[in-house]
This record gives sequence, structure tokens and C-alpha cells, in this order.
Amino acid sequence: MKIAQIAPLWEQVPPITYGGTELVVSRLTDELVRRGHEVTLFASGDSQTLARLEAGSARALRLDKSIKEPVMYELMHVSEVYQHAAEFDIIHSHVGAWALPLASMVSTPTVHTLHGIFTRDNNKVFRQHHTQPYISISDAQRLLNINYVATVYNGISIEKFPFFAQPQEPPYLAFLGRLSPEKGPQHAIAIAKQTGWRLKMAGKVDVVDQKFFEQEIAPQIDGKQIEFLGEVNHAQKAELLGNAAITLFPITWCEPFGLVMAESMATGTPVIAMNMGSVPEVIAHGETGYVCQSYEEMATMIPKALELNRQKCREHVENKFSVAQMVDGYEAVYEKIVGERNFRNWFNTILRNSLESITSRAR
Repeated sequence: MKIAQIAPLWEQVPPITYGGTELVVSRLTDELVRRGHEVTLFASGDSQTLARLEAGSARALRLDKSIKEPVMYELMHVSEVYQHAAEFDIIHSHVGAWALPLASMVSTPTVHTLHGIFTRDNNKVFRQHHTQPYISISDAQRLLNINYVATVYNGISIEKFPFFAQPQEPPYLAFLGRLSPEKGPQHAIAIAKQTGWRLKMAGKVDVVDQKFFEQEIAPQIDGKQIEFLGEVNHAQKAELLGNAAITLFPITWCEPFGLVMAESMATGTPVIAMNMGSVPEVIAHGETGYVCQSYEEMATMIPKALELNRQKCREHVENKFSVAQMVDGYEAVYEKIVGERNFRNWFNTILRNSLESITSRAR
């Protein structure tokens, strides 16, 4: 198939440090190319891909301080895709509501993967375009009555995550993610202080979260019990997670997937998480981690989590969250949607020819 992938411009594909959506798009795009599809990736110009790259900006918008209105680049980015829609069998959008109005104006079908959450404002747009085909990345994400055609879990390149049979000594807890209220770093710190454990944290601080970081997180970082590593690359991330005794996932929002959980378990490190969003779908409770009802319970589950089999954590990810399984799921959706489009076109052609034949004989 000829497939267009639309990635956000905010981060490059794949991201150098933090960027869950862009990492998933990278793994999906490259595997589709390996499987023989003709793929065009619409992304920032500094992206690296096996597909043909069409740049919507010279580099990731987050890195270009000269850009004052990034929304304009996103608009041009999506518009460029749909000006060339006829060149593709299917368009796969990862940019949320941006593609919805244009997708309904072309004959090439678009499938939309929902990487974020529904908000009071954006759900109005999704409802307006509720008949378009959507893919959720967890069943828990399906909070709006729109046309879901499949749930496809995010996949990780498991071979890029070395397995750590034993945690590092002295042991520590790990936290990886945006330093934002939604990801719960404040709760990770509280758990560490309550239990006396060391905590190593890593992640980026977005501009919108700078005040939260400076007021709630930074004053508690002492470089001893609470250590902040900043943004980390892939190798540093794997080492942080793999050497940890346990990874904490103390979210405060309905997480659509939570790639960090799968990445941690791939290294062998179990995860203790709050029971919100996709968490029960990602963690095998009592086998690869614990799904908790409160932050206090998370703290009490640390001794039990230390007893979990790290090899089973790895196997859980291999069996459920591999890139191959993810791409199998997306290929099935593509084939279904393109097949339905082709059937409609064939049926309409037959119907039109029949009507023309009847009209001709009537004359």
C-alpha cells in the first residue's frame, strides 16, 4: 500500500529524548517500510526515517526559538498532506483534531490514532467528525461516542532495551516522564520520602510546567535521596529503568497508554502505578507490578513488588507490546478500510454502468 503518516511537528521523529507519540510513529513507519509498503512520513525536517520524508518544518518546532506561532506550521503541515491525498491509498494521522476537517473533503480515507485525551473543548470537534475511523491506544481511552475501528496498543522495540536481571545496589526507585502535575512527580517524591527510598527522576519540563517544577519539585531535589537527571536519551533511559528496583507511575490523569510502563517492564523492572486510564491494561497486576487505588497504597506495595519475577516482566512486554504486534494491528485496519473503499468504488461503478445501460436501451 501507499501510506502517508502524519506526525506532529513539535518533536522530531524519533525524538532524541522525550516524545512518546513521535517514538511510536517512528517504529510504525520504519516497520511498514520493512514490510514492503510505500510510506511517506510527513514530519519535521530533522527526522530520521526509512520512509520518504516530507518536511513540514526545518526542524522540530520545540527546538526553533525563532518560531512564535507554531500553530501556523502545523496548519501548513496538514494542508500539504491533503493536497497530495490522491497519491495515497490511506492516510494515517497522529495529529489529533488537526486533520479532521480536511480528511472529510478527500476520497482517500484517513484513520486517526488518538494519542491524547479528550478535553471539554476538543471533544466538540471529535463529535462533529464522529463518523471518521479512529484507533484508540487503550480501551480505557474510549470515553467519547465516536467511530472506533480498533484498539492498537503502542509497541516498543524490545531489542533496544537490555534486560537487567538484578537492580543496582544500593537500590532506588525510578520516575520517568514529563515533570508535570498529570504525571505525578510530586507523588513519587512523597512516596520516596515516606518510605526512605532513594528516587532517581528524569524527564523534560515544558514551558507550561515550569512554574510547577520550580515551586513543587525543584525545592525537594537534594541530589542525594531525590535526584533529578534532566532529559535523558534512549541509552540513559534504559539504564535508569533497568537498574531501578521499581518504577513509580503515580499519575493523576487518565493516561491513554503510558509507554514508560512497557519500557520499564521490558528491562525487567516492575511498575507500581495508580489505577487510572490504561494502567490495568498495561500492567499484569501481581505479576509485573501493582495497580493501586491510592498513593498511600503505592508506598505499601514496594516490598511486594521487590519479590516479583523480573523475567516475567520482560516476557509480558514481549507477548503484548512489541512493534510487530502493533504494526500487525495497524495493517489489519488499513486493509479493512482500503478494502471497504475499493468495494464501494466497485459497487458504484457497477451501479453507474447498469443505470447508463438501462437509460441507453430506453432511448
